[in-house]
Order: sequence, then structure tokens, then C-alpha cells
Amino acid sequence: MSLDWLIKIITNNWPMFLRGAGATLYISVIGTILGSLIGLLVGTIRTIPIPEGGIKKLLLKIMNFILSAYVEFFRGTPMIVQAMVIYYGSAQAFNLDMNKTVAAIFIVSINTGAYMTEIVRGGIISIDKGQFEAAAAIGMNHIKTMLHVVMPQVIRNILPATGNEFVINIKDTSVLNVIAVSELYFNTKSVAGNNFRYFESFFVACVLYFIMTFTVTRILRAIERKLDGPDDYIMMGNQMQV
Repeated sequence: MSLDWLIKIITNNWPMFLRGAGATLYISVIGTILGSLIGLLVGTIRTIPIPEGGIKKLLLKIMNFILSAYVEFFRGTPMIVQAMVIYYGSAQAFNLDMNKTVAAIFIVSINTGAYMTEIVRGGIISIDKGQFEAAAAIGMNHIKTMLHVVMPQVIRNILPATGNEFVINIKDTSVLNVIAVSELYFNTKSVAGNNFRYFESFFVACVLYFIMTFTVTRILRAIERKLDGPDDYIMMGNQMQV
């Protein structure tokens, strides 16, 4: 690697690198937020107790089948293939001209939603059944139980996994270059094609990806520590010490 070329590439092309990094962060942030909301909704629906009989049981089973198919499909296929099918396939099948950035956010969101669904479902299942029984004993229905008892615990428990999905999305946005989204990888490829210095160009991209993922990881760990409360917190009983 030539240090002179590295400095020259950064000096001449830093706006392209920054624009690409900005687009990567924008798509990753929005996609992770929307995907997490999808995961919370779908994961909650998939844990609704199935009633004994009647039309509600049939509707819930049909809904669970559809949501299960969604999760299995998007977890079982690569995002790069999903991007091709959704962007180019929708244009050919439905004559739909999607904005590239909107398509990128949509692809990342539904892909993240499939993974977050299983994370949320696992988080709900891990909650002690006694809490559901206690909530039912005081007259809370399933929705109120989920909102006021279960979800606050689930969100805290799945925060590390959500952060991991965020980091994965930052890296996986690189596959969106197949639909010509001007994210970091796409812009780096353009820079490298202009000067034919691929090693130096992609070394800069590696550093930028690392800075983004490292920063996100540290911020999320700080949020986790904040939610955990102070380290010197001591649970006090209601008995007075003599």
C-alpha cells in the first residue's frame, strides 16, 4: 500500500466517502428502527394464545402461518437476492418505479423484521409464566399484559441482539450496490474505478465501516449500562435492622 496514494485518495475523494458513509448510516438506522417495530408487532402476534375454538382460532392460525412464512422466507434467503427481486422484480412484474433509497430502506426493514421477530418471540417466551398468571389474576387482558408487564422486560433483554442487528445492517448495506444505491461500498467502488487503486480505496472504506460499527457498539453498551441502573444499587427490605 502506498501512503502517498492513500493520502491522495482521501484528499481528492473524501466528499464521496462521507456521502457514502452518511447514506449507509441513514439506511441502517431507519431500517433497523422499522425492522425492530415490525419484529415487535409480529413477534407479539405469534405469541398470542390460541383460543379453544371458533372463528378466532381459525383466523389466528392463518395469521400465524402467513407470518411464519414471512419470517422463514426472509431469514432463509440472502439480502442481495431479496434486493434484486424486490427492486427489479417489482419493476418488471408491476411496472413499479421505486426510489432507490426507499427500496433500500424497505429491503433492510423487512429483512431485519424477520430476524427481530424471532428475537422478540424468544424474549417473550423467556419471561416467567407466573407473570402472565399474575397479570391475568388482577384482570389484565393479553394486550395490557404485553404492554405493561412483558414488553418493558423484553425490550431490555433484546437490546444486545438489536444492537447486533444494527451492526449487521451497517455492513450488509453494501449488498445494496446491486440496485445502484449510493452507499459507502458503491461510492468506494466508483473511487477505485477512477484511480485503479483498489487496495487504498477499500482500505479507507474498511476504516469507515469500523468507525461506524465501533461507535454504534459503544453507544448501545452505554445505553445498556444506563438501563441496568447504578452498580452500587442495593435492594432494601422492609424490615428494620436492629
